[in-house]
Amino acid sequence: MSDFIVIDAHVHLWEKQQGLINGQAVSHVENGKSLFCGEIRQMMPPYMDDGKNTAERLIANMDYAGVNACVVTQEYMDGNQDVYLRSVKGKYPERFRICALYEENDNYNLEGFDGLKICAGRLADQDLRKILHVFKNVEKAGKFISIDMADGDAQVEGLRRVIEECPNLRIAIGHFGMVTTKGWEKQIELAKNPNVYIESGGLTWLFHKEFYPYPSAIEAILEAASICGIRKLMWGSDYPRTMTDITYRSALRFILENRWLSRHDKEAFLGGNATDFYGFNDLSPLPEIGNML
Repeated sequence: MSDFIVIDAHVHLWEKQQGLINGQAVSHVENGKSLFCGEIRQMMPPYMDDGKNTAERLIANMDYAGVNACVVTQEYMDGNQDVYLRSVKGKYPERFRICALYEENDNYNLEGFDGLKICAGRLADQDLRKILHVFKNVEKAGKFISIDMADGDAQVEGLRRVIEECPNLRIAIGHFGMVTTKGWEKQIELAKNPNVYIESGGLTWLFHKEFYPYPSAIEAILEAASICGIRKLMWGSDYPRTMTDITYRSALRFILENRWLSRHDKEAFLGGNATDFYGFNDLSPLPEIGNML
């Protein structure tokens, strides 16, 4: 599909969905549908009829779309997937970086993981300075933080203090700073710090009402680049939830086919920046798979 190195900085995997949101269970029902906060929602593409969002299914999508590697983050709504993700990394070490899940206690285990996911916007106490010791532990271990922050600038000052205290800690801010909410630029400004990057997981979800080819999403990428530089931005899909309305390949195509980003910008955004941040080595573009169409 392209001659670029492509890395997806924000995907989810699970063998069994068994999560909680606001004390309510999240679990698969049938045909990719899940019980979510008392309602039935299409959580996955309907072909995931057994509720299993496996590495093998993702790899099939990656190969077809030309995606070299992925970073598996986590979310409370899916339940803790630490055990499954360790097995995935054991089978496919060259294609995945994995995050352990922080669950507001000190029982997290970084062994065997590349980073730690903090669902900051869902924390009971959203003052990130209260868990400074967690950030320091990850920094000391030489791993990275994947963090989804509360909307707008609500947690920006707290993370700014953490960055000052942990200058060598690599931090990837997710969901493109929640770009459709007021104050999102403040999250992007944090990437002016040397080891802080922004990843775009969920960008097609945030601009879903506009839909493909998401011109406002492209405008947002250009605006973010004007704030912190294109070298600090990384592509992410938020697979599989965003694949309920678009294909995995389409989540990449709207970047490849737009005319406002230069080739240099696309190379950096789609994989070059993530290669450096996550430490992927010896990657080369994947061969294109011919389409029956």
